[in-house]
Amino acid sequence: MATVSFEHVSKLYGQVKAVDDVSLEIQDGEFMVLVGPSGCGKTTCLRMIAGLEEISLGTLRIGDKVVNDVAPKDRDIAMVFQSYALYPHMTVRENLAFGLKLRHTAKDQIDKRVADAAAILDLGPYLDRKPKALSGGQRQRVALGRAIVREPAVFLMDEPLSNLDAKLRVQTRAEIARLHQRLKTTIVYVTHDQVEAMTMGNRIAVMNAGRLQQVGTPQDLYDFPVNRFVAGFIGSPSMNLMDVSQRADGGGLEAQGIGISVPAWAREAIRGRSVVAGLRPEHFELGEATGPTGATGATVSGIAEVVEYLGSQELLHVKVYERDLVAIVDSSANVKPGQNVTLRVPLDKVYLFDADSGLSLAVRPTAAG
Repeated sequence: MATVSFEHVSKLYGQVKAVDDVSLEIQDGEFMVLVGPSGCGKTTCLRMIAGLEEISLGTLRIGDKVVNDVAPKDRDIAMVFQSYALYPHMTVRENLAFGLKLRHTAKDQIDKRVADAAAILDLGPYLDRKPKALSGGQRQRVALGRAIVREPAVFLMDEPLSNLDAKLRVQTRAEIARLHQRLKTTIVYVTHDQVEAMTMGNRIAVMNAGRLQQVGTPQDLYDFPVNRFVAGFIGSPSMNLMDVSQRADGGGLEAQGIGISVPAWAREAIRGRSVVAGLRPEHFELGEATGPTGATGATVSGIAEVVEYLGSQELLHVKVYERDLVAIVDSSANVKPGQNVTLRVPLDKVYLFDADSGLSLAVRPTAAG
């Protein structure tokens, strides 16, 4: 097992900074997920750990060793690529065992590790097939198994579940988590799917445009995003973000169909600023605020244009003048398309951001302490 440390690492392609001054400490035995939109630099970071991309600036360590100039084969890592990268002339069994044979691992150990990986990934019936006789999802599982059998110091996984169907993706996600709990090996996992990130990672590093935005536990990122980008990226469906103006009396914020009352202690944080309000779909409740006198929070009035039935919940697409908002409510509400709805969000679930910098204004009571 090993730590992985980025110390002011950058990757340049000419004048383009694919990775810009990233500093990140991945702990020994930690499951770290790098998440962000396409082109944010997360896969480039993974490839630099693997030694497949040269580091332009900064220092990268695996354990106590600086590996900027260390060959990939000498880094004690195993990588699962987004592409399968299987040997087409070998069977599944031979693909799984190949890396171990190169390291002169004892045959009984090879057989045991191959059998364990095949059981984890449900590959038992396919061990004697060649890749051309497998589906895309089965090939990706073989690629994942080839890394598992090596039991390296660091696993590097680049969207390994992208070619699996929905049911198998959930199953394999759980198996990877169980594998990590059993082996306690450091895993660096890249995905653009924030649901994968939230369900798998001990910590998540959110990236955008080559820069690290925030690092923290899934709950930290969900509850206390440091900026507008993280707030909008973490959570499914995405947070509703809207420009709001300060009321003339200074007592709150408003836009057409939207009112946000804030207490006196929070008003100083928003005074004189252009503000963006954030409301998560799952935090909406149907009906006017019914709390005690002076209760604060957000109230939204609009028309439910589309209602998606999800079993125990309904997903509402609400038209609020020129804005489109998404809300999730209990299906017992039985909202109909075209119905006027009033929705509220309690104050401790309202997020406010500076419109210019994008930074959180941190006026939520739990954040303010």
